[in-house]
Amino acid sequence: MTAKESILSRLRKNTREQYPFPDLSFPKLTFPDPVAEFIRQTTTTAGASLIEMREGDDINDIIRRAYPDAKVITSNVPGVKADRNPDEVEKAQDLDGTDVGVVEGGVACAENACVWVPMNMKQKAVCFISENLVIIVRRKNIVNNMHEAYDFLSRNGSGIEGQQETSLYGFGTFISGPSKTADIEQALVYGAQAAKGVTVVLK
Repeated sequence: MTAKESILSRLRKNTREQYPFPDLSFPKLTFPDPVAEFIRQTTTTAGASLIEMREGDDINDIIRRAYPDAKVITSNVPGVKADRNPDEVEKAQDLDGTDVGVVEGGVACAENACVWVPMNMKQKAVCFISENLVIIVRRKNIVNNMHEAYDFLSRNGSGIEGQQETSLYGFGTFISGPSKTADIEQALVYGAQAAKGVTVVLK
């Protein structure tokens, strides 16, 4: 028995009162066009940029046009020309100084512009240490709400082609727009915990 299992076992033995899970059978939020709503939420509420990729477009040209001054691009996404690969660096700190990190998103949610970003790289720091983050999202993976998103993950894995798991390294996170906070003196600060800017590339 692992330490985690031991702790959970002791907690269960000392639980005096239990409560049933809430009833989740209520109607969920849906949209006539989830893709259009995802685009709207991404560019308004989430505060991210969005580029719709057309047939024949080159992802590298899109990244360079969006971030012409970027000196260091980090990615392990096939087809992306990168200066660093998060699978090949020894430690997370080696990714410091990344101007643009490029990752592949899985399922995306229209109601709040959240995108599931699975840890498909050895160093997940690329998602948080990059000054700017580019998330590639497929239209077919956009769902209405978070209930559908979690159901999607349980049935389909992350939604990335050729991958049945939700994450290759057992970690993933929903990301919605750039990192921002107004906790300190009610001053809005971007990049407090992660990327200052996010661009979603919609395929």
